[in-house]
Amino acid sequence: MAGPAFRAAAVRVRVPATSANLGPGFDAFGLGLGLYDDIVVRVAEAGLHVDIAGEGAETLARDERHLVVRSMRAAFDRLGGQPRGLEVVCANRIPHGRGLGSSSAAIVAGIMAARAVTVGGTETLDQAATLALASELEGHPDNVAACLLGGFTIAWTDAFDGDGVQTAGAGAHAVTLAPNPDVVPVVFIPSNPVLTEVARGLLPATVPHADAAANVGRAALLVEAITRRPELLLAATEDRLHQDYRTPAMPQSAALVAGLRAEGVAAVISGAGPTVLALTDESAADKVLSFAGEGWAAHRLALDTEGAVILPLSQ
Repeated sequence: MAGPAFRAAAVRVRVPATSANLGPGFDAFGLGLGLYDDIVVRVAEAGLHVDIAGEGAETLARDERHLVVRSMRAAFDRLGGQPRGLEVVCANRIPHGRGLGSSSAAIVAGIMAARAVTVGGTETLDQAATLALASELEGHPDNVAACLLGGFTIAWTDAFDGDGVQTAGAGAHAVTLAPNPDVVPVVFIPSNPVLTEVARGLLPATVPHADAAANVGRAALLVEAITRRPELLLAATEDRLHQDYRTPAMPQSAALVAGLRAEGVAAVISGAGPTVLALTDESAADKVLSFAGEGWAAHRLALDTEGAVILPLSQ
């Protein structure tokens, strides 16, 4: 059986940073942020060439180990076969190891690029299949859903492991809602990363029933707060499931969250940390930015509502 046909022209994919959890929505909620990685991919006659600029340029592999390449290979397998060669150019702006979805961005970018350079790829690997594959590669669907779809996303899976924990893969689903345009995200990015594996390793196998019940209520409220009633964001972003347990790995982040919340700012750990995400409004954004002390880079970002997109090479 013949393999797929590939397009000769290069394609460009832009993928947004994301913040997962948003406090109570552990492994379920995600938010697209206006900070982007771009990759340009072209099918070549032979071999693999990877070029990287920006974040990770000094440390990331430039061979088959690169996450964009691995994600492309997985997508090509689903599409029916591998191209003879690949040229991959990455312009990275999303910080690595900071809880802003850099790995999800690489995975989604790789899958999107693979299906774009494959004739009929978008039909063979549609949006649902792309989300399922991305979730499988990432291990959980929250960040990849927000990266792929943009906006405020709610992700879930059909499958659970023997301990009752959601498992990513073919049963991954997501819906995206439009966040209220008055919501202004501010991120506080520390200079040192924290590995997701370290942050997850601090979580207990079980939590008190009262804490789980509290999070269910706050998560439900957050859907209303972030889409229609931002004045409820402080209450809606309270969490008892994961942030306190991760404090030993990021005490400065936990202290910043506590300080911001004491001032009435809806602040949370972004994903697995250590970045802190504050959800504020236009009138308070400058004041919130002033909370950044030494060792922190504070940025006001836009909300991303498009998700991963194919762009003209010239744009």
